[in-house]
Amino acid sequence: MKRHYSFHLLVVVCLLLGSCNRSAPSASAKPQIAVIPKGTTHEFWKSIHAGAIKAGDELGVNIIWKGPLREDDREEQIKVVEDFVNRHVNAIVLAPLDDQALVPSVANAAASKIPVVIIDSDLKSKDYVSFCATDNFKGGQMAGDELARLLGGKGKIIMLRYQPASASTTNREEGFVDAIKKNPGIELVVDNQYGGATAESAQQKSENILAPLKNADGSLSIDGIFCCNESTTFGMLRALEDAKVAGKVKFVGFDASSKLVDALSAGKIDALVVQNPMNMGYIGVSMAVKAMHGEPVEKRVDTGAKLVTKANMSEPAVNDLLHPPLDKYLKD
Repeated sequence: MKRHYSFHLLVVVCLLLGSCNRSAPSASAKPQIAVIPKGTTHEFWKSIHAGAIKAGDELGVNIIWKGPLREDDREEQIKVVEDFVNRHVNAIVLAPLDDQALVPSVANAAASKIPVVIIDSDLKSKDYVSFCATDNFKGGQMAGDELARLLGGKGKIIMLRYQPASASTTNREEGFVDAIKKNPGIELVVDNQYGGATAESAQQKSENILAPLKNADGSLSIDGIFCCNESTTFGMLRALEDAKVAGKVKFVGFDASSKLVDALSAGKIDALVVQNPMNMGYIGVSMAVKAMHGEPVEKRVDTGAKLVTKANMSEPAVNDLLHPPLDKYLKD
């Protein structure tokens, strides 16, 4: 009797195991690639996310999107990276918000055989497999050349920086200064102020900069302005609008959002150096998939940038940059 019972029990266990083995593979069976932005609020990062999802869909990998809310929260970004290393994801795509603070975390990933692709902003490390980003120095030069052209090679200007240790924006700032130096008739009167990680902090800093530069009639004693990213450009725009001088001083910014594009169309901004963040996210994930499979990857990839003005903003290729199809990929 016991042998008969044991036989039936064995049959039931085998049937259960067979049923489990026949079940369809879950989505979690796909390789997992963590994509970690500097922050999650600016439209730039939403475009990065969309590009990453597009690549993930095409290449058969799951994209896990997670980053700090604010672009100055180094500790949170470090925590996110370390968490993904501990979870043993298949690869990491990282936009480091500090060119040194994330070095140990990337080293830990490399030691765990997790390939890391850096996007947007460089890292002072040899432990990543590829760097995919805008040529930011060149982008800064494009902005400087355009502002110099708008001013006819003479006048007083200011530059609002982003924040220290951000490699991407530092390179833009240096590229801008390099271009302006070629114009001896242009004086850079303010170049040591940082707007910080949010549009609110950038607006406050902009107001502080502009206050002593106002004439008795409310006009400005400067002729041109450069801001090096989305938050500083938008913060400065707000400050100029509140002072009722938007459009009365030449203004070149960096990056695009719906509000910045509207300001460009309205003549409140003269030009924007626009990156291709969807392409950056797409290429970053593509390089990660190659590295994950042991395939050779390019060490550095220029993901492109374009000088956009009111005159060319309606061109099809430019319009695609200004209005990426986020809704197609960001379903939630």
